[in-house]
Amino acid sequence: ETEEKIGNIIFDIFKNSNEEINNPFVINTIDNIISKICIKNDINKEKIKLKILKNDEINAFALPSGYLVIYSGLIENTVNQQELSGVIAHEIAHIELQHVMKKLINEFGLSVLISMTTDLGSGTEMIKEITKLLSSSSYSKKLEKEADLKAVDYLLNTNIDPEPFANFLYKLSKENHENNKYTSWISTHPESRERAKYIVYRIKEEKEKNKNFSKIISNKNWDKLKKTLKTN
Repeated sequence: ETEEKIGNIIFDIFKNSNEEINNPFVINTIDNIISKICIKNDINKEKIKLKILKNDEINAFALPSGYLVIYSGLIENTVNQQELSGVIAHEIAHIELQHVMKKLINEFGLSVLISMTTDLGSGTEMIKEITKLLSSSSYSKKLEKEADLKAVDYLLNTNIDPEPFANFLYKLSKENHENNKYTSWISTHPESRERAKYIVYRIKEEKEKNKNFSKIISNKNWDKLKKTLKTN
């Protein structure tokens, strides 16, 4: 109950400062990726609350109570659907492994979090601090690796090639990346080059098996998704 209250409070802050995208095609297309990952990995899809916000930053993050927030900038700047699927799988892993609440409890303590939900007036500054923490601060190295490897498992079970996800992380590690908006996800996911390496090592055997990976959405719908967001 506390987690649900915190999740609702924090998401309201994001919603108040960013326009929520409710275009049915955009929502359904991203939801198809989430649904397929959930089905193939025995994840309760009802727990995932997809929210797409209009924001140029290349970012996605999980909030308490199963919120999965994706900025339009991430979708527009991923090269292919496999990159996007990797990021989505990573954030779902954070949700499934309960990393979000572990992080908050470690930072603030459970009793403080509970008091925040019962007295919103006195907890205003803390709510702002939590909001900033979840959208722009990294998890511990241990939790990030757990989420990375779990995401790879999710992708493999869904028959999605995980290598583009590793490529995405490697791309983030380049200091002079041509698109400085990548700094949003860099700040929450440090040591990207190292993480890319252990993901590639993890999937090496799968690649050697010449597994025929598939796409969840058609190339036509992927292109339409990009165009719809630019004109939305």
